[in-house]
Amino acid sequence: MSQRPESKAATGAEKLDERGLSKLRWRCRRGLLENDLFIGRFFERHAHELTVTQAQALGDLMDLSDHDLLDLHLARRTLAEVSKDLDREDVREVLSLLRVNR
Repeated sequence: MSQRPESKAATGAEKLDERGLSKLRWRCRRGLLENDLFIGRFFERHAHELTVTQAQALGDLMDLSDHDLLDLHLARRTLAEVSKDLDREDVREVLSLLRVNR
C-alpha cells in the first residue's frame, strides 16, 4: 500500500486567504501602542506569505496580556516563562518573525 504525501491543507502550510488575513489583523489590535507598532511592521513584511499554521500561532500569542506580549517581543521573558502551552515550534517561529521587525 503506497502512502500519499500530506496535502498542504492537512499540514496547515497553505497560505492564509484575504478573509482570514483581515480577521487576523482585527484580532491583533492591541491596547499598547508599542505592540500595535511591532505587529503592524510584522504584517507589512509577512502578510502576503502567512500560512494558516502561522496565523493560528499568532492568534495564540494574541491571547496573552499586552505586557506579556511586549516582554516576549523584547526578549525580556521566554515563552516557557509566560505560558508552557505556548512553548511550541509554531509559536517560536512566529515570535522570531515578530522580533525581526523590531
